[in-house]
Parts: sequence; C-alpha cells; structure tokens
Amino acid sequence: MTEKMMESSPYSEKIWLKSYDKHAKPEIDIEVYSLAEMFRRIVNKFPDSLCYDFQGSRATFQETEKYVTSFANCLLENGLEKGDRVAINLPNVPQFIVAMFGTFYAGCAVTGMNFLLQPNEIVYQLKDCGAKAIITLDSFYEEKVRKALQTGTTDVKIVITTNASDVLDLEPAMKEQLIKIGKIPVGKVEPLEGLKYYTYNEILEKYSNEKPPDVIIDPDDVLLLQYTGGTTGPPKGAILTHRNLISLLQIIEHWFEPGVNPGNAVYISGFPFFHLAGLQFCLQTTFLGATQILVPDPRDTNYMISKIKEYEDKISLFYNVPTLYLLLLKNRRFKKLSLSDVQGYISGAAPFPTENIKEFEEVVGKGKVIEAYGMTENSPGVTMNPFLGPKKIGTVGVPLPNTEVKLVDVSNQEIEVPIGTAGEIVIRGPQTFQGYWNKPKETENALRDGWFYSGDVGVMDEDGYITIVDRTKDMIIVSGYKVFSVEVDDKMNKHHAIELCSSVGVPDPDRPGSEMVKLYVLLKQGYEASEETKADILKFAQENLAKYKVPRYIEILKEMPLTSIGKVDKKLLRTK
Repeated sequence: MTEKMMESSPYSEKIWLKSYDKHAKPEIDIEVYSLAEMFRRIVNKFPDSLCYDFQGSRATFQETEKYVTSFANCLLENGLEKGDRVAINLPNVPQFIVAMFGTFYAGCAVTGMNFLLQPNEIVYQLKDCGAKAIITLDSFYEEKVRKALQTGTTDVKIVITTNASDVLDLEPAMKEQLIKIGKIPVGKVEPLEGLKYYTYNEILEKYSNEKPPDVIIDPDDVLLLQYTGGTTGPPKGAILTHRNLISLLQIIEHWFEPGVNPGNAVYISGFPFFHLAGLQFCLQTTFLGATQILVPDPRDTNYMISKIKEYEDKISLFYNVPTLYLLLLKNRRFKKLSLSDVQGYISGAAPFPTENIKEFEEVVGKGKVIEAYGMTENSPGVTMNPFLGPKKIGTVGVPLPNTEVKLVDVSNQEIEVPIGTAGEIVIRGPQTFQGYWNKPKETENALRDGWFYSGDVGVMDEDGYITIVDRTKDMIIVSGYKVFSVEVDDKMNKHHAIELCSSVGVPDPDRPGSEMVKLYVLLKQGYEASEETKADILKFAQENLAKYKVPRYIEILKEMPLTSIGKVDKKLLRTK
C-alpha cells in the first residue's frame, strides 16, 4: 500500500459514523458459524413460528427442517460430497428454501440460477461451477434445462423436478383442475440417459427427516457461488463463504435492532432468490426467526396487496426494487391499506428517482424509504441509510458497521479522491467475497489487499452519505437486473448479418429508474436495413439471451461511431 493511502483521510477516519443512529456501533462483535448451524439455532429457538407463507400454504421452522433434512440426506446418499455444488433453478417457492438449507446441511454449496437463462447460458454456469445436482421446476426442465443437459458437457448427475402443486395445501381434485386450466404451470420430464431423477415429493417421502447428516462445516467453506455479469467476458462466480454471510446477517440485524421482533415479524419482498439481494432477504428473515411472504410473481400487485392486508399488523419491512414500489403505488388498493406498522421500505439494485420517492412516501409515510447499495461481491450489503435517523433521498446512505469504504481516482486507483469528488467505490469488510471461481486474473484485478474495487462510481458528502453517479459504464439496469453490454454485444455479433453492434441502456418510460436495452447495428455488405432483417436479429437475440437482456429496440446504422482509438463510441450512442 502506498504512503499516500496510509495517511489519515476522511475514509480512514470513517466520517460517516456521526450519521449513525444512536444504537448503531462502528464495529460489532461477530460470532462466526455456519448457516447450517444458523438454521438449527432458529429451529430450536422458534420451532412453532412460521417460516414461510406461499399462497396460503404455510410451514413452521420445525416442519421446514424436516424437509431440509430429507433433502440433505438425499444429496449425500446419492454420492454428493461436502463441497460439491448444487444448482437451484426455481422462483420464490418453498422448495427453494428447502433446497438451499438442505444443501447447506449436506455441507455443499449453492449456485442460484436465473430461471430466465437460455440453454447455452445454463450450460455455461453448470460447467463453470461443476454442479453435481440441479433442482428445477418441471416446466423449466421441459423448456430449457433438458436441452442444456442434453449436451452432455456438464457434471450434473442428479435432477430434481418440482412444481407449485407439490407444496400447495389443496385437495388433489383442485390441483388437477388448476393444472388443467394453466394456473399451475407443469412440464413433461423426459429423462436423459445416465442421469438420476427424483421429484421433490419423492425425496420427502423416501429420505429420512429425523436426523440431519453429521457434516463438519468450517465457516470458511464455500457457501455460495453467485454469478455476476462480466464486463469483459462471461459471467463470474463470486465465492462467498459461511463467514461472509453470517457476518452480514449480524450487521444488518444490528442496523435494524430497535425494530427487530424475533420470532414474530413478517417480511415481504419481490426480489427473486437467484439474485443475491433476494437470497440475502431470505436468509435475513430466517436469521431473525421471521415469516417471509413468498412472491413468485412480483408483477402481481393484487396478490402482494392481499398478503399485506392479511398480515398488515405484523409486516415490518419491505425489500424491493424501485419499480415494484411504483407498481404498488399505481394500484389503488395499496393506498387503502393500513401501513402504520411498517417500519421501512428498503430499496436497492437500481436508482429510485427522488420525485418517485416523495410520491411513494406520501402514501407510506415520510422517511420510510431506506435506500441501500450493495454488490454480489459483498454478500451484498455495503451502505444503507439510517434506520431511524435522517435519510438523504437520492443517496444510498452510509457504510455499514465493520465496513470500510474509500473512493479512489478512476484513472489512478492509488489516489483517494477528496470528499465531494467522484471516485470508484472500494470496499473491505467481513462480508467481502473470496474471489471469482476459476478466474484468478479477474480476482487479482478486483480484489487487492482485501479491498474490492467495485467499478461503480460515487460521491461521498461531508456526512458520509454516498451518491451513485455512474454504474460501471457499460452496465444497463433492467428492472433491477444488471445487463452488461459486452455480453449482449458478444452474442449478437455472431448473427450472420451483423458486421458490428453495440448495446446501450435507454430510459424505460413505463418504469422510472429502469432502462431498456437498445441495440445499434452495422450490417454486413449485401444485407438490407429492412424490417425483415430486424425481425431476424430479434429472433436470434430471443434464442440466445435471457429475456431481460433481449434488445427492446434495434436501430440499423449506416456507420458505427468510433473513438480515436477505434472503439465503439458508446457515449455518443447514448445521446442518439
């Protein structure tokens, strides 16, 4: 570390501490243990408290542990060993919680899969992490997963399929009717030779739920391989340990300590569990012995509102992307709810426009929106506005306890920038990841002396509040999902008619704070700029990219703007 970095600075002095709530400490004592142990402790402490509510079907923590135990025993009795990876390709359903903690009980690691991925993207993640087992909805299996496994290039040995009817507390005849009319999506499971198949219910029936496996788990064992988009290549698996996540869970508990009501609270979120923000919400809720309302489709605001009304005297925290809060706001039923007991609406993953926050708080109460910032590589929490104290709208708050943050010059990362000056956000804390799976070069670039260089640009004010002024320059935020233009460009440049292409983000008029992907295309000689050509390019995108990455607009150019060194001038494209 250079002498310049070692000198006293506003960052090393943690000027943000003066903005903390009175109860919040700069550092807390963290008890380090595994998340398998965490779940056992919660089961013992709150056995009869509800773990989850999924469309009216509920299970206590004690009941859930029985399912978890069966799942863990299934993995180990079918040849998986401590440290192996299990892919979870599910929406926010109870099976995700069971599979996740079952994997932890077995001493294995979870890799959450975005269920919008195309077969080639599924193959990449399964191969990269070396997953030995996958649990998926049977409808996802029929649509995409079977095609991915059919390549025979992955290490997957066990396939577990399920659907919503496996956990819904309904009469068989009612389930059949709902399946028949399409209310419960189901898919045909055609087995592939050489793979072992189970249904979720078979596992619960066949494998013992009495005694969890006896696996010794070290806090520094890998817990999650969480994939994040790559700006200069394919997605990277961030290595997160039990130590990383249990540390953040305790830090967040401390941040909200005055409002924590262990064993009695209810939390609700629309974040998908395959996104680390959603997964952390799930883990945090469990850690506090709270009930989580599972929301498989966050766009169904009527369902969310019905659950809010059902639990309106118990719900204490929401956690969503800004677009979901705005969707709720557009629903007239939301404004009629009694929301006085809700203590906070945490917002993250995308900017929440100031005017929209003010509009939202006119309904829910002033000072109720708590903007936060995090990244996969930090489990994901980094900064948050105070729970009780002043919140600065438009900022992502101040660094959390036990967390160091500094802003450095973008072109010379050895130099810290002054307060009030834009710089790259650099983070170090017990929640900071261990590196990227099988990617030593990328790890070396991002992680130095324990500091994670985020690639995000922000400004810290004199009170320690940070404003994000720019994402990594080629990142597009689509409804909270991160889309890296390099990945889109690389895929689309393989189209037979494309000479060169470049994708940028443009504002989504229907979702303030969100963007859409726009693709600029330079055609090869001999191809016409026709609607037929555009349609063919769009079809190619739909077949090769996850739905949220597919360009909403395609514009064919006569000439692609280039910088002086021959790179596509994305800055100019954004102004078009």
